[in-house]
Amino acid sequence: MSFNTSSRQLSKTDEAPEDVPSQEVTPLDAPAPRDTVQTSEAETPEVSAPETEAPEAKAPEAEAPEAKAPEAPEAEAPEATTDPEPKAPEAKDPEPEAPEAEASQTETSQTEASETGTPETEGPEAEAPDADAPEGEVEAPEQAAAAPDPAVSDADTPTAPRPRRWRRVWGGWREKYPVAARVLAWTTTAVALAVVVVALLMPTQADKVRIAAFVRLPVEAIFGAALLIVLPRKPRIAVAAFAGLGLGALTVVNFLDIGFNEYLGRGFNVVLDWSLFSDAQGYLQDTFGKGGALGIAALAVTLVIAVLALTTLSVIRLGNLAARHTETATRTTLVLAIAWVTCAALGVQYAAGIPIASEHTMQALQFKVEQVQRTLQDEAEFAKIAKKDNFANTPPDQLLTGLRGKDMMITFIESYGRSAIEDPVMAPGVDATLTAENKKLTDAGFAAKSGWLTSATYGGSSWLGHSTFMSGLWISNQQRYRTVTAGERLTLPGAFKKTGAWDTVGVMPGVQKAWPEQNFYGIDKLYDSHKLGYKGPKFSWSTMPDQYALTAFERLVHSKKHDKPLMSTIILTSSHQPWAPIPELVPQDQVGDGSIYNAIEKAGKKPADIITDSTKSKQEYGKSIQYSVSSLINYLVKYGNKNTVLIFLGDHQPIARVSGNHASRDVPVSIVAKDPKVLDKIAAWNWADGLQPKQDTPVWKMNAFRDRFLTAYGSTPAP
Repeated sequence: MSFNTSSRQLSKTDEAPEDVPSQEVTPLDAPAPRDTVQTSEAETPEVSAPETEAPEAKAPEAEAPEAKAPEAPEAEAPEATTDPEPKAPEAKDPEPEAPEAEASQTETSQTEASETGTPETEGPEAEAPDADAPEGEVEAPEQAAAAPDPAVSDADTPTAPRPRRWRRVWGGWREKYPVAARVLAWTTTAVALAVVVVALLMPTQADKVRIAAFVRLPVEAIFGAALLIVLPRKPRIAVAAFAGLGLGALTVVNFLDIGFNEYLGRGFNVVLDWSLFSDAQGYLQDTFGKGGALGIAALAVTLVIAVLALTTLSVIRLGNLAARHTETATRTTLVLAIAWVTCAALGVQYAAGIPIASEHTMQALQFKVEQVQRTLQDEAEFAKIAKKDNFANTPPDQLLTGLRGKDMMITFIESYGRSAIEDPVMAPGVDATLTAENKKLTDAGFAAKSGWLTSATYGGSSWLGHSTFMSGLWISNQQRYRTVTAGERLTLPGAFKKTGAWDTVGVMPGVQKAWPEQNFYGIDKLYDSHKLGYKGPKFSWSTMPDQYALTAFERLVHSKKHDKPLMSTIILTSSHQPWAPIPELVPQDQVGDGSIYNAIEKAGKKPADIITDSTKSKQEYGKSIQYSVSSLINYLVKYGNKNTVLIFLGDHQPIARVSGNHASRDVPVSIVAKDPKVLDKIAAWNWADGLQPKQDTPVWKMNAFRDRFLTAYGSTPAP
């Protein structure tokens, strides 16, 4: 039958309408159509349905007389077909009251119709018979599904792609729950706005994070909104995505700034500080174990990805919202711009240092750019400075003549800072320990003088403090450290070695891998964590207790017979954060190979017990300083002699959670000796007597110590 033939050919059109729009075949036995509906751009051939004897097909045609008017202009044909027939409720818009339909419209009207239609009905026109078809003619179901909609005036309508499944599902859910859909849309928009505002106004220091910092007008948001409003769709999305990624990256850097200010007392350097992440990973592994360190690292990576995605999607959403409501967005942006200019001109502030008119992001970007420029310039300038050395050419016999025959010890106590002596939480215990240990020294015939040095680092990066003290150069970043250690700068151990009158030794339990800096410092023999014979447990980051390290030094080095005096560099680690667990002093004859510390380590506190509590961290930090100082003085009293000279100091202050926000970078330094002539040579320094410097004791920069020390003890400058 012609019916079947027509149906088969129309089904091909339905499969690929964009490829064969002109292959629709009119059945041979079908009457010619009375009229042809013209679209606005191209002529669309109309397919007439074959005659059928179905009686119900005539009823709709008889009741739609207006559809048969031949005088109707062709341009008005689409309007005629859009009117629903009185007895065909399917032809009515199934979603006349859905308030969210407009918010989800796509770029074409066909996508909207697909989102709101049912599987059987693509729109109200889908089931309406052709207005120009002869009476009694009705399309078969297969034809009705395949025939193009004559009510749509766009010639491209038959080729419009079907909306994606998620759009259809979302549209159906929104129609079923309109109130929930509105609430979800408003909530999403509010979250996107909050994300952008927080990212634009986030401070770089933890103590400045408060509500007032985020209740301001960011000028960057005003400029961004103005730009997104005027851009066409594709450029708008591209610019919004790029801006969102940039804002996310800046947010990540802001978080790094907060962490670096908390732990190192400075912001994150985008040029130099990437190498510190490997050290941070090692610290986490020593503190929380391998599994804990991997978990923290994975969480950090996940958060970075989440921040980048969230800021990007937020900016895109706000840009699209502004484009859909151009008039409202334009007015709002104009009002905010006027308010910003007014507040900026009048200097309106919520509180001191918090202006309502914010330029935070622009200032942060400017600072980072200038930081990069300064870093690159500093690298070249420091290389020149490092080549200048007042004692580089001093003959060996003119170096350190005032200390010949003395056994020298330079000892660093990890994180021993000024806060340990002056903070009201830590000072009582530390001061009592210093007083008690000073009495031990006095009773043993020793005397001490103490002062302050300003460290080149804070909270961490101890090697910067060590190198600053021993090289006489201000080494405040990793690039400077690499520059100076790659050269031939004369260090304090190197000066003793150059004379030929001392053997130089290093005891460094914190060194757990190859350490090429040994040659730079002029250390002949190095005893790292693998060469001290320790069989006990680690105490968090610290590989062994200070008492054991000093005992091993005595057993392996100091007690041996030597042709020359020793110049020993010792770095103690028990006071390294997180200050849990802390070793305890044991009888000297029970130290052994360190196995005795197993029970002490198990009974001690865990890092998680104190790491997030500032007061507990202060208390445990103070105890660790007391332990380290007591271990050192006990060793000196037991094994020192009339020729022993000890210099000990802190390498830097503890982190801000312990030392307090905006604490100084000062650390105590003491020189201890039995020979009174040793201390007489530094009388002009005006240091305080004893192990505890006074509040008004002079403060020097740490890099000044080398030249002052060499000069005081008989070295002749020879640049």
